[in-house]
Amino acid sequence: MAYVVKRLLTMIPVLLFLSMMVFSLIHLIPGDPAQIILGQDATPSAVAALRAQMGLNQPLFMQYVQWMGKLFHGNLGTSLIDHEAVMKLIGQRLPVTVELAIGTLIVALLIAFPLGILAAVYRGKWADFVALFTSTIGLAVPPFWIGIIFLLLFTVKVHLFQSSGYVPIWQNPGQNLSTMILPMVATGIREAAVLLRMLRSSLMEVVDQDFVRTARAKGLRGFVVIVGHALPNALIPVVTTAGIQIAGLLGGLVITEQIFSLPGFGQLLVQSVFSRDYTTVQGAAMVAALIVVVVNLIVDLVYGFVDPRIRLTGGRS
Repeated sequence: MAYVVKRLLTMIPVLLFLSMMVFSLIHLIPGDPAQIILGQDATPSAVAALRAQMGLNQPLFMQYVQWMGKLFHGNLGTSLIDHEAVMKLIGQRLPVTVELAIGTLIVALLIAFPLGILAAVYRGKWADFVALFTSTIGLAVPPFWIGIIFLLLFTVKVHLFQSSGYVPIWQNPGQNLSTMILPMVATGIREAAVLLRMLRSSLMEVVDQDFVRTARAKGLRGFVVIVGHALPNALIPVVTTAGIQIAGLLGGLVITEQIFSLPGFGQLLVQSVFSRDYTTVQGAAMVAALIVVVVNLIVDLVYGFVDPRIRLTGGRS
C-alpha cells in the first residue's frame, strides 16, 4: 500500500509538467480559433470580439492558471468549436478506443504466446521458423494496409463483417463485434509480432537456467516445466512491453479509427488539433497522459504478482 501511495504522489509532478507542456505546445500551433470559427470572411472586429469572449486575449500564464483551476475541480472546460463540455466529448469517444485497445491486446496475446513458447522450446526448428516468419511479416506490413485489405476482403467481397456503423457493445454486442473485430485483428498482428519476439528471447534465456534443468531432472513433463516454471520467470519483459503497447494504443489508434470509421479518442484529438480547439486538445491530451501514467502504475503492480521476489523487496521503479 505504501508503494502505491508513493507512486501516486510521484504522478503529481509528472502530470503538472505534462500540463505545462500540453498547454504551451498547443498555443504554438499557427492559426486562430476565432478566425476558424467565424470563417475567412469575418471582419477583424468580429474576430477580436470573439477572441475577447473566449478569453484568448489574456496572457498565456493567466489562461494556464484559469485552466488549471478548472482542472483541479474536474472541469476540462468547454469545446471552442462544439460548445459542449470536453469531459462529455471524451466520455463519448474514449470507450471506443479503450475497447479497441483491449481487443487489440487480446488478439496480440493470443497470437504471441503460443508462437513465442513454441519458438523458444523448439529453437532452430520448424516452429521457430514459423514464429519468426510470422513476426517479421507482422512488423513489416503496416496495420493500415492490413486494415484496408481486410475491409476489401471481408466487407466488400465476402460481406462477413460490417465496415461501419459502430454501436456500443452494451447496446448490440453482435453488431459491435462485427465492426470491431477487423480493426482489432489488423492492429493486433503488429503488436503480436513485438510481444512474440520479446517472449521468445526472454523464454530462451530462462529455459537454459539451472532451475529449469532441475525441474526436468525431477521427471516433470515438458509442458509443466515450461508453463509452470520457465514461463512465469520470463514474463517481466513481456509485461513491460504489453504495458507500453496498451498505453501507446490508447493514443495511437487514430489511423485505424479513420480507416474503419470508428468515432474514437484519437480521431477526436486530431480533429480538435486541425480546428484549433484548444480546450479539447488540452483536455484530451491530459486524459491521455493520465491514462499512460496509470497504466505504468498498473504494470509496476503486476510485477509483484508475476514475480513475488519483486513484491517482497518493495517493487522496482
